[in-house]
Amino acid sequence: MNSDRCTRNGCTGIIEDGYCNVCGLAAVKSQNFSSQKQSATITARSSPVTTGTGSSPLTNRSKGSRRTSGTSARSSRRQLGAGLISVPELPSTEPEKAIIPNPMVPENKRFCSNCNHPLRREKGFCSKCGQKYSFIPSLNPGDLVVGQYEVKGAIAYGGLGWIYLGFDKTLSRYVVLKGLLNTEDAASAAVAVAERQFLAAVKHGNIVGIYNFVNHGTEGFIVMEYVGGKTLKEIRKSRGPLPVAEAIAYIHRILSAFAYLHSLGMVYCDFKPDNIMVEGGDVKLIDLGGVRRIDDLDGDIYGTVGYSAPEAGEGPTVVSDLFTIGRTLAVLLTDIKGFSKEHLYTLPSPQEEPLFVQQESLYRFLIKATAENPDDRFQSADEMADQLLGVLREVVAIATNLPRPFTSNLLSGDMLALTHSGSLEPIQPEYQQLPIPILDASDSGFNAVLNASAIADPVKRAVSLDVVVKQFPTSSEAWLRLANTLIDVGDFEEVEQSLAKVEAKDPWDWRIFWYRGRVLMAQNRATEAQKAFDQVYFDLPGELAPKLALGLAAEQAQNYQLAIKMYDLVSRTDPGYVTAAFGLARCLCATGDRKGAVAALERVPPASSLFTRSRVEIARTLINRDRSAPGSQELQAASTAIETLTLEGMDRHRLTKQVLETALNLLTSKQLQAAADLKILGQPLQEIHLRKGLEKALRDMAHLSSGKEKIHLVDQANKIRPRTLI
Repeated sequence: MNSDRCTRNGCTGIIEDGYCNVCGLAAVKSQNFSSQKQSATITARSSPVTTGTGSSPLTNRSKGSRRTSGTSARSSRRQLGAGLISVPELPSTEPEKAIIPNPMVPENKRFCSNCNHPLRREKGFCSKCGQKYSFIPSLNPGDLVVGQYEVKGAIAYGGLGWIYLGFDKTLSRYVVLKGLLNTEDAASAAVAVAERQFLAAVKHGNIVGIYNFVNHGTEGFIVMEYVGGKTLKEIRKSRGPLPVAEAIAYIHRILSAFAYLHSLGMVYCDFKPDNIMVEGGDVKLIDLGGVRRIDDLDGDIYGTVGYSAPEAGEGPTVVSDLFTIGRTLAVLLTDIKGFSKEHLYTLPSPQEEPLFVQQESLYRFLIKATAENPDDRFQSADEMADQLLGVLREVVAIATNLPRPFTSNLLSGDMLALTHSGSLEPIQPEYQQLPIPILDASDSGFNAVLNASAIADPVKRAVSLDVVVKQFPTSSEAWLRLANTLIDVGDFEEVEQSLAKVEAKDPWDWRIFWYRGRVLMAQNRATEAQKAFDQVYFDLPGELAPKLALGLAAEQAQNYQLAIKMYDLVSRTDPGYVTAAFGLARCLCATGDRKGAVAALERVPPASSLFTRSRVEIARTLINRDRSAPGSQELQAASTAIETLTLEGMDRHRLTKQVLETALNLLTSKQLQAAADLKILGQPLQEIHLRKGLEKALRDMAHLSSGKEKIHLVDQANKIRPRTLI
């Protein structure tokens, strides 16, 4: 184990197996199937994949083979559930209680390992292909393997025969013996053991420990750590579909083990609920029998029908491993009818599975994880873990009504505070409010792009970036940032040409769709922008920024239902995205939900630089008459909101004017009744007093104005003042 300290700023953790035990980030650098035979042909989806937004992922980029864009990042691995939820701890099972008294494989589970033909007898030869077989345990209680491991009994049956509980008489600990090969030839068993020695290098906190490799007669065995607790298969069977957050917590945690295996050049191959054990407050991979090297072209391929990827029979890969993880998560959460038939490689639609309607981000995650085309899936366990953690944060935030903010590794935070001019004019959805992708530090033009991006003037910045793309023609960041700057300049045709350069290099780079959506919004082509951002949502289901972008584009297209859904999701997960709160308020106000709009604005945190601005919008929302006339309670609430503001000068006078003007109009039009005991900005709700207050506000505004504006305001004040005899 590496005991170096984590070198990341502010972190006090220790590096364990390449990852920090506090921040969870990586150390900084200075098919023979086990249960049934399976066809490897790729099957088309039975129906289009659609979501709650009515959209489906784009497919025009699925051409050729994928090249990694280098924008993925490490995820948090601090603890089960990343500290977001509490998962019930399972006590470790006393080892000998796991022993099966009369080990026997049920007849309905006996199949020939060579041709998959059903077998009736426990021992003999396959009537179809002649393969010799035996379902009778080859080790018996009391047997001593290599003079060290005393067999206690059989505890399970796997693809290569029985799995046994043993006791290490030398080190006084329980162990598990799992078969590697069962033949009539001791020499072949010895070769099998030698071929698996590479597993000795596997040492990770979430992977069962490998102690030894031994021969016993005509069999080879891996001697492994005994892990108590229960498998996810057992938990799922006893409890039914698991709570969403709990299931995600298990899978998110185990992804670090896959990242570790993949970093060693190994693939797990046969992941399923049977192979992950929950013990205490953590999980472990408990079966390494199917693990093989990625570059092993001749080794056996293990997998299980319903979990294995369509292409797995051609040779397992990192992305085929990730497919099995996605399928496992789906199984933990739902009952998939036709799991090994019509839904062999696909998921039920939201119309078939209500959970997917309720949890759209989760559904999109599963769609990406189990995509038919390997290039459309997550490309690394770290990338997958990052997005799954984002989904978990969203799930927990909505379920508990407690925000779960986090900092993205891929996109900047909320932009409204940076782009807002400070004016009190109503805030409208604009492309400038879209977060910006974080620069990829591994990009060849990183430093040059960083320097050019610091130029404030967009025209000069575009000229500088044009020089950078010529200097670093293979730099995706250079072309992307040039495209982004050209949007600000208004040269929209050049934007698409720049994006095409990146698309030719890597059609799966989500940033292409991000900037394309940005330029479409800048051109007020909101419906088209929606489609672009929707694809980013498929690619990054755990990120909040794509949902925010989808909300902005939907609002611009007056698709208020979708905009409200996206804004609400973002704002409830992370109130720091104040753009979502303002957008949600606008959309709710547009649909006549005044109370909901005010509640949305109340989400803006007091620490936000736009907190005062949100109070201004609350006052305006309360007196808004577009859909319905405000009542006396709304007027009083607007009055209170303004009185608590720290605004001075013209801004305060304008707001005062708007409230008093609204109250006076409602009163004179008989929509409100006068009430001497009800005060609006210090004035009783009576015509004479409201006129006096409004006159004062207009004269205060005139005092701060000049020229024609001053004259106009004085004229208004004279017209509105109460009539007197003098």
